[in-house]
Amino acid sequence: MRFFVHAALTALLLSLAATAFGADEDGYDLWLRYRPLERASQQRVQAQARSIVLAGASSPTTDAALAELDKGLSGTMGRAPAHTARIGDGALLLATPARLPALADTASPLRTELATLGDEGYLLRQTRMQGHQVTLIAANTDIGLLYGAFAWLREAAIGNMRAASSAPKLQLRLLNHWDNLDRTVERGYAGQSIWDWWALPDIKDQRYTDYARANASLGINGTVLNNVNSKPEILTAPFIAKAAAVADILRPYGIKVYLSARFSTPLELHETSTADPLAPEVQQWWNKKADEIYKSIPDFGGFLVKANSEGQPGPQDYHRTHADGANMLAAAVAPHKGIVMWRAFVYAPKGAHLADDRAKQAYEEFKPLDGTFAANVLVQVKNGAIDFQPREPFHPLFGAMPKTPLMMEFQITKEYLGYSTDLAYLGTLFEETLDSDTRTGKTVAQTLSGMAGVANIGSDRNWAGSHFDQANWYAFGKLAWNPQATASDIAIEWAALTFGPDQRVTTPVTEMLMMSRETVVNYMTPLGLHHMMGTSHHFGPAPWVDNLERPDWNPVYYHRADRNGIGFNRTAIGSNALEQYAPEIARQYADPHTTPQQLLLWFHHLPWDYAMPSGRTLWAELLARYDKGVADTKLLHARWTALKPFIDTRRYTEVEQRLVRQTQNAILWRDACIAYFQSVSGLPLPPGVQAPAHPLEYYKALRYPYAPGRG
Repeated sequence: MRFFVHAALTALLLSLAATAFGADEDGYDLWLRYRPLERASQQRVQAQARSIVLAGASSPTTDAALAELDKGLSGTMGRAPAHTARIGDGALLLATPARLPALADTASPLRTELATLGDEGYLLRQTRMQGHQVTLIAANTDIGLLYGAFAWLREAAIGNMRAASSAPKLQLRLLNHWDNLDRTVERGYAGQSIWDWWALPDIKDQRYTDYARANASLGINGTVLNNVNSKPEILTAPFIAKAAAVADILRPYGIKVYLSARFSTPLELHETSTADPLAPEVQQWWNKKADEIYKSIPDFGGFLVKANSEGQPGPQDYHRTHADGANMLAAAVAPHKGIVMWRAFVYAPKGAHLADDRAKQAYEEFKPLDGTFAANVLVQVKNGAIDFQPREPFHPLFGAMPKTPLMMEFQITKEYLGYSTDLAYLGTLFEETLDSDTRTGKTVAQTLSGMAGVANIGSDRNWAGSHFDQANWYAFGKLAWNPQATASDIAIEWAALTFGPDQRVTTPVTEMLMMSRETVVNYMTPLGLHHMMGTSHHFGPAPWVDNLERPDWNPVYYHRADRNGIGFNRTAIGSNALEQYAPEIARQYADPHTTPQQLLLWFHHLPWDYAMPSGRTLWAELLARYDKGVADTKLLHARWTALKPFIDTRRYTEVEQRLVRQTQNAILWRDACIAYFQSVSGLPLPPGVQAPAHPLEYYKALRYPYAPGRG
């Protein structure tokens, strides 16, 4: 009997604990959790949504909006209000001018505001309509209504039931999936690809719809389904049918499907004798292929192309320019209103001539072509000139190609920032780049026509490999919609939606997010150091690697540490990469005293005893940054452990385990880099600096077999 009483009591206590702290969550719902609101908040929401009214006939997109409102209100309120055709007091009304003539009336004060919101914008307003007090979600199109529905639910979940209006500042807001046809994901750290090509087109995973919901909630309106290192099979009839099945699911959510195209596809499929973009047979092949794709996917977005980079074929193989190749493809999709996104990540192929500085290559190849690309070509440029490093200066092409539409390419998946193990909120990285002044009269954000993010999405239950990495997907979407948004505001919103609006949680979680990326920079690549990660897998420190076939495959190429100092000289007496920036930036960064400290060693090779603003020598400052990285990683862990009473057990434990691992990673980076740079510099450790736990040879011997993300 005693056993049964004890078991019952245990069960009761567990039940009470779950009620108090929330049932375990696996992260699948992302920021669309729709958990029950507190009573006061429920009453405010109920007052604005006693019924749901859609003006006019339904469409697949308004059906999606209504389904989301039902789901959201059922979760937050415990039940969804009835759908009615008649407007009454307290109605939640979805309307466009075409659906509700009152909105088109010249006397309506809302008409002028709607006219400024374009095809995708929306407004939320408490107003009177047909004599009744209503909550209005208004837009010019059905997709605007869907975005407005998500915005209203977001406001309800975090307790901001306020008037609002919003429209995207960028037309193209895309995810790039580096997903392969065998479901591996290059630089993916969240499991397999969500696209089950083997099962498609007949078997359609519910996850595709939930993926569409999550993206639509952020205003993401396009997705490239396959890896930029593309295979020719993706453009064959069976795979076009598979892509069409995905497109059918995403279409109601305003998301167009794009495909990465391998430039040599017709040649590799043995359907042409060449891939020369000026050859008539090649042009005809692509024209017919475009027609075939659009027959299956009428709203197909177009092609993303990686060409003449890392061994990928391209027009330079035939002594043609990037513009020749891009314009040939652009002509094929132009009759269908498609676009071509041509990547500017050019990385000289094996055995090719290497310029004196890899950072200069994209500018040298693309700047002379400004104004020669077709109108429906966008040049897609990485945020920095090297390769998604923890910190880079903005790419010099931004501001340098005023006659060419440019797209930003950010990497959401953290190839160089600790995979999905280490906490690094990229909102601060994105904001830093977008806000950079090109000194050509525009910020980087103002030079853009679109934004693409290399997705961190996979088959893991929580989508992103770790709960905090969901924030990077979220931040990308919010900044693609509004590049002037702030990383801190986005972090606050994400924290409230992901863990609930309790400020005892949102405040420390936001603080963790905002300090996390700088923490990673400090223990990996402080003061402008870059590309010191392990060969190929890009995990763990390897600043000593110097034996690879090409100079720019070796970390020593980038830090150039020797007995005299450290850093890459990109001034006029070095590689002169500074010449690629506006003169005002070049003058400022030419002097190490006026170069921002966070980019100091990116642009300068300086002696170890160079005097830093802190009063330390460069050597002592470098070691202090490594130590701060470790200390702040421990602080991240401590802040999370303090939140244990407020977070469900599953998510708390999964995050806590990663923070323990991150501390170990930070110590490894710190010790390995200090051991190596001390061996190069010959300098003693300053007083108070702890020696590495092991000799340098220990760190050199570490291996990371079967690291994820190799694709």
